[in-house]
Amino acid sequence: MSGKTGLVFFPAFDWAISPTHPEREERLLYTRDTIFEEGVLDLPNIEELAPRLATFHDIARVHFCVPRVQSQVTEAHLIAAGAAMLLGDLIIEGSLRNGFALVRPPGHHAMRVVHGNRGFCNINNEAVLVEYLRRRHGVKRIAIVDSDVHHGDGTQEIFYHDPDVLFISFHQDGRTIYPGTGFTHELGGPLAYARTLNVPLPPGTTDETFLYVVDNLILPVLQDFAPEFIINSAGQDNHYTDPLGSMRFTAQGYAEFTRRLNPHLAVLEGGYAIESALPYVNLAILLALSGHDYSYVREPDYWPGKFKESPERLDQVKRMVDNLLGIWQNRDKADIEKLFGTGKFYQRKKNIYYDTDYIEEEQFEKVRMCPYCPGYIIIESRANRGYGSPNRVFAISVPFQACSCCQAEAADAYEKAKKEGRFDYVYLQDKTTDTYMSYERNKNQEWCSEGPRPEV
Repeated sequence: MSGKTGLVFFPAFDWAISPTHPEREERLLYTRDTIFEEGVLDLPNIEELAPRLATFHDIARVHFCVPRVQSQVTEAHLIAAGAAMLLGDLIIEGSLRNGFALVRPPGHHAMRVVHGNRGFCNINNEAVLVEYLRRRHGVKRIAIVDSDVHHGDGTQEIFYHDPDVLFISFHQDGRTIYPGTGFTHELGGPLAYARTLNVPLPPGTTDETFLYVVDNLILPVLQDFAPEFIINSAGQDNHYTDPLGSMRFTAQGYAEFTRRLNPHLAVLEGGYAIESALPYVNLAILLALSGHDYSYVREPDYWPGKFKESPERLDQVKRMVDNLLGIWQNRDKADIEKLFGTGKFYQRKKNIYYDTDYIEEEQFEKVRMCPYCPGYIIIESRANRGYGSPNRVFAISVPFQACSCCQAEAADAYEKAKKEGRFDYVYLQDKTTDTYMSYERNKNQEWCSEGPRPEV
């Protein structure tokens, strides 16, 4: 196996929320300058690679884009997701030891159904990578550790019922920051209980507490879960200078986290202190991934001891870590019927707000409680932009591990929904066969992944 670290750098010069929005191309220009000035790309075990594009089919494997994939993605989205896929390929094939996708647009707030942009995200880059690794390389067990200051609610939602994807997010407490989720009671669905773990940290948390969580919760859980591939959803906005967060992480803290986690791949998410944080944090992460000394990477206004952790805050986090570790260790003894109820389907309602595009969505989700597989998922979605008629969506997702009965039931439900006429758009996502169907009622037309079916 190669000892190289791969780097894909894609600042997306032609994509921004707006010219003055924090999510714009300037985010990565100072990082680019720093990497060049420090001569990092001259190091023999760091290799910069050109990105490639994901296909619409790769996106449809994860998302129900309304009305179609082409409506929600730009070329920049395809490049960002494709960069992660390229690095994933090379790592699995042994050409790289690990990699860092320094790309935009970010993606961890994009959920399974996509009516528009929320939290600066349309397409979930990590989720596209996960489903690609499963389909292309047959990878079974994957872990995603999200280190963004904002809860990775999109990634959580996509894998909430998947027992083979472990999702751990530590972030600033959702009572104090967008998206207002990511609490300790969010633990995964009935067939994937405790495969989701959230660590909401108090504002002002420093490196000391951050690394305590890593050593005493994240690493033991990962060792127990034994993933074949570890992804770091790498948000740098826990940094003490970030304008959107209220935390006190440093570049050294992020580097230590990266060294200890030892991910196969880090994929950039947030981070909006473009001069005072991103150049230092991204450089430190790249050096940690490649095994080089990062001890001299230090922000100009930082000195050791600048931030003192509060004993009360550390004690609070220690109690939370003990509680979550206990839940993880006893996950197979949990009374699932008592926690989630009984019946053929587990059901829940969700209200989702698209803060960027001002869309209000109501979702009704049903999960087939199958004794032989993780069960298929049905989503009925109604989204309103505040004018005109709302979009009504019926979507079914069949997991990779689905049994033949669940596949057949899902196919029947798709055909029935097409005939009912209650929904504007009907989707079927069958991961067992890598087939993705969509039907638009007003046009009475059906597509298979990227184009009309031959018989239509």
